[in-house]
Amino acid sequence: MKRQKKSTGPGAASLAARRCAALLLLLLSLALPARARTAHGVSPDPPLAASFELPTRTGTVALDGLRTKVVLVDFWASWCGPCRQSFPWLSTMSERYGENGLVVVAINLDKDRDLAQAFLRQFSPPFIVAFDPEGKTAEAFNVTAMPSSFLVSRSGRLVYSHAGFDLRDADTIEKQIKKQIKEEMTK
Repeated sequence: MKRQKKSTGPGAASLAARRCAALLLLLLSLALPARARTAHGVSPDPPLAASFELPTRTGTVALDGLRTKVVLVDFWASWCGPCRQSFPWLSTMSERYGENGLVVVAINLDKDRDLAQAFLRQFSPPFIVAFDPEGKTAEAFNVTAMPSSFLVSRSGRLVYSHAGFDLRDADTIEKQIKKQIKEEMTK
């Protein structure tokens, strides 16, 4: 077996530097797509929101069918404590901004729909509630926490996301809703 000689001249350092630079560029290119959909915050270059069509209590809802509205998509489950706090707030947002074009779609992820129905009897939400027991829509939206909210523009772009719910964050989320409604009204 023949051993290869290691290069130690100036060309070897240049080759090593080029390899490091190529590796760095590869790693950066893999990280950049993650910027488009943030776990918490404003998306600098909004991607299209994942489309869905799901059953509701009275029919179906499709995100594509709401293209003329600003849509707040909220993922929740009956076992989620913060979801109990978010539902009254979601009701307030729906009632406050519904006339200005906001539609709230709360997507339940319980595998047992009876658990979701028991939860809903406690809150009687004035907004659309959809059911996704397989969680495929949550996967498409990259949900990382419960509840998670996603603000979708009238053109179907994902413009803001927020993981979890805390009343201390409610003003920040509401400002994003108002900003989106205002931006959409001036176009």
